[in-house]
Amino acid sequence: MTAGTPLAACSFRWASGSIPRGGRSTVIFMRLSDAGGASAPSMVTFLATPRTQPGGVLSGEVRLTGGDADLAIDRIGLGLVASLHPAHEAGGHQKIEELSQTQISGPVVLGPGEERTIAFQAAVPWGTPISEIGGRHLPGMALGVRTEVTIAATVGRSDLDMVAVRPAPSESRVLQAFARLGFPFKSAVLQASRGEDTHHGLPFLQKIKFYPPGDHAGVMHEVDVTFVPNASELVVELKADQATGHRAHAERFRMSHEEALRTDWPSEIDRWLVTRPGRGSR
Repeated sequence: MTAGTPLAACSFRWASGSIPRGGRSTVIFMRLSDAGGASAPSMVTFLATPRTQPGGVLSGEVRLTGGDADLAIDRIGLGLVASLHPAHEAGGHQKIEELSQTQISGPVVLGPGEERTIAFQAAVPWGTPISEIGGRHLPGMALGVRTEVTIAATVGRSDLDMVAVRPAPSESRVLQAFARLGFPFKSAVLQASRGEDTHHGLPFLQKIKFYPPGDHAGVMHEVDVTFVPNASELVVELKADQATGHRAHAERFRMSHEEALRTDWPSEIDRWLVTRPGRGSR
């Protein structure tokens, strides 16, 4: 931005970028351009952890390069967001739900041609939806990060750059049990949080749905698994939508993450299925 150029004449422009660096990474590139075509400052966000888990962290750095004149930046932030598509609306508008916002930097003045690197670590909320199981992306689950910069009360935000969120170890034990018992994956959806589940801090819950295995086919339509975790405990809710004439069969397990790792989940799930109402009606 040249001296004397009003900020109103400037705009945020985002594009793909890259940094020569070994290993897998995610990069977001921003350039602040003005109408005069002068050399403009730029910002590149380098995400060193494109895979994470609930309760984990995203680490990386922001690299700033100055333009032709001083630039006063008020704030730089990193947002973890979920990109939601309406389940039953053809061509429905995409909805962006922010899960967390981390301040990377407060006020900073970037001098002409100056290069500056700011390292960061952003906490991943415990209730963050899972988007990948066993290396397989879950259809409909799009999690990503976007960088935002505030200059003179004007906020510019990047496009989303996808991040894979794997189950926490305690959650993974439950999902592995369903795989061992022969439950094929069906879908994953998000729904509004209920009053008793708001302690995980997010406005929605994720339901991971499975088809019943062969010996339960015909008596139930699907089985849902919902995780409601926080730093100290894990709540696992199981629900089976049964055939016509029988109410849904549900049970909640509440325990520490350490207890969840020690639990024999195949046995617990099998016991829960055996006790469902109408089990003998096949």
